Amino acid sequence: MRRRIFFNQWVFAWLASALTVTSALAQGTPPAALTQTQAPIKLIVPFTPGTGIDLIARTVGPRLSQRLGRPVVVENKVGASGNIGTESVVRAAPDGQTLLVSVNTLVMNRSLYAGLNFDPVKDLAPVILTSWGQLLLVTHPKTNFKTAAELVAAAKASPGRINYASPGVGTPHHLSMELFKNTAQVFLTHIPYRGTAPAVSDLLGGQVDAMFLPIHVALPQIKAGKLVALGIGSDQRHPLLPNVPTLAEAKTGKVNVDMWYGIFAPKNTPTDIVQALNKEIKTILASEDIQKAFQPQGMDPAYSTPEEFGKLVEKDATRWADLIKAQNIKGE
Repeated sequence: MRRRIFFNQWVFAWLASALTVTSALAQGTPPAALTQTQAPIKLIVPFTPGTGIDLIARTVGPRLSQRLGRPVVVENKVGASGNIGTESVVRAAPDGQTLLVSVNTLVMNRSLYAGLNFDPVKDLAPVILTSWGQLLLVTHPKTNFKTAAELVAAAKASPGRINYASPGVGTPHHLSMELFKNTAQVFLTHIPYRGTAPAVSDLLGGQVDAMFLPIHVALPQIKAGKLVALGIGSDQRHPLLPNVPTLAEAKTGKVNVDMWYGIFAPKNTPTDIVQALNKEIKTILASEDIQKAFQPQGMDPAYSTPEEFGKLVEKDATRWADLIKAQNIKGE
């Protein structure tokens, strides 16, 4: 009888141990490269709270902390079109403890600001692509434009009469419209604002005619009838607005202004740390709850290898540099 009791206890103990190991394997053991210290990992966001970049950092951060068993904090370091926060990461120790969460504005800034003390492309190590975001060309109902082709026709008939807003010189909203203008061969007058909120406010009030806006910003206003969607600056339509054509479908030229979002480390961060971060964040991005968090904001979760992300960054840097030169755009 005692042998049976002892045997049963041994079996239960063995099963409990096996379940613990299985659970640990399912969760994944944090890579050694990321668990040698309990110092906080800082996710630097170079823009204000509430932006898409900030959402990414505050969604990924707690999950990364849970996976690694160490603190992950988000810091907003704003100013100079994102250059202040970016430079703080460039100057940080390459130990994986300071990371940049950014958007493709990063590569635009290299061509816009000749006086930068760093190269935002060469001085950062790509870790992972996190998501894509699309921009919509929208207009105020008072313009009576129903399609992008109508806007182009009116702009060609009266160059400069139609104006457009942006949150500032060099923002994706601004450069997207410049690419649209360059492709369609039209001239629209640029009215830059200091931030998205005042630009959208004047657009809704009819003080300006048009603007490129992220889907999550434009969607409520489109549904309320306060803005008209003329086209999406992407290669394909978006599921949130399936009836809105791409600008190519609207016969105004092939204009892809998709915004990528991603995470970077300082240059010379050891490869094992970059790869370990990539692996952990990729697992997070592949989860269903991340998709639920991102999609209402008009962002589509994605992931990549560090090498794939690096090639995307370099390609995009060249594309926007060519446009900035062609349109003679200078950062403010």
